[in-house]
Amino acid sequence: MARILLTIALLFSLALPGMAQDVDAPASGATDPRAATGGAQTLDDILARQRGEEVPSRERSEDPDSAGAMAGQLGSLGGSSDSEVWSALRFGTADVTVSAGGAPARVLIQDRGMWWLEFREGPLTTYGGWLLLGTLALLAIFYVIRGRITIDGRKTGRTVTRFGAAERFTHWLMAGSFILLGITGLLVLMGRQFIIPTFGHEAFSTVAIGSKWIHNNVSWAFMLGIILSFFFWISHNIPNKTDLKWLAVGGGIFKKGVHPPAKKFNAGQKVIFWSVILLGGSISVSGLSLLFPFEMPMFAKTFAILNETGLPQTLGFGALPTQLAPHEEMQFAQLWHSIVSFVLMAIIIAHIYIGSVGMEGAYDAMGSGEVEEQWAREHQSLWLEELEEEGKLPDTSKAATPAE
Repeated sequence: MARILLTIALLFSLALPGMAQDVDAPASGATDPRAATGGAQTLDDILARQRGEEVPSRERSEDPDSAGAMAGQLGSLGGSSDSEVWSALRFGTADVTVSAGGAPARVLIQDRGMWWLEFREGPLTTYGGWLLLGTLALLAIFYVIRGRITIDGRKTGRTVTRFGAAERFTHWLMAGSFILLGITGLLVLMGRQFIIPTFGHEAFSTVAIGSKWIHNNVSWAFMLGIILSFFFWISHNIPNKTDLKWLAVGGGIFKKGVHPPAKKFNAGQKVIFWSVILLGGSISVSGLSLLFPFEMPMFAKTFAILNETGLPQTLGFGALPTQLAPHEEMQFAQLWHSIVSFVLMAIIIAHIYIGSVGMEGAYDAMGSGEVEEQWAREHQSLWLEELEEEGKLPDTSKAATPAE
């Protein structure tokens, strides 16, 4: 009997420390969420970083006593443990050496990409898709209400050379490549959501691989087109006072019989030109950053410049991050590339509408390069007057019978 009582007493004495820890843990954890880990990262910290929130990087080595009762269990390590290594890896402060790959290969853990993935699959796809669909819907409504913009005056039967062969080549090089880039870009961004459920994973794999190859290689043609168009038309697209008159009446596209004066490019065409140059140029730069990953970082330096202006703080974003892992640079580049592309696609859809079914005679300018003289008189009257003064209009005595 005595032996049994002695055994029970021994077991009870051994259980006391564990019971004490179970009772004390909630009390200490209530004041410091990291008390249970001795100051190391917790699950809440990791989830917060994935959401892009700032998390203090206090390590155990900074406060060895924070381990409390755990210090005795860790023996000679005291309050230090391997969690310091994982914390350094997570925050990108670990001294990592790699045999190849450079700085990108030294990033072993990059857990701040969840915000990018959520934004890419959520707001970017949703609002980008609605922007394109909304643009098409508005143009359809405009066509139903306004109809096709026709030539109001009597056609002369004479044509005026508007664009030469080199200019038309530049336009179609840029236009054709942009359409391919837009389609393949949408397939890569949104294809997973629509192709996989309908045609399966193998079909999406084939489409995605082909789209990526086309996108990467056709991009060079688009960039060449931007450069050529800049040199061809920059002199005709400098804003002037005439553009204000054109904008004041909406270019006459909303009311029949209204034809504001304009030179070779009216204000609307100048908006298209500068959209292509500026937005297309921005898309090209971010595209180059994606074509050559980790070699063309853009955003850390840009954020530093913006922070100096105080604009992000004024808008409520706070100071933008200026220390970005190479992978984060790529994530920002991909999002910027997509957002600006959506905006330019919406603008180009409107441009395609006006240049095809929306306006009579507009396609001829880039089709054959020749436009009806009356069309030029109504839409680019100041340009036509310049041609008349320079003697570059066709001889009226040899004109064909005016078309009705």
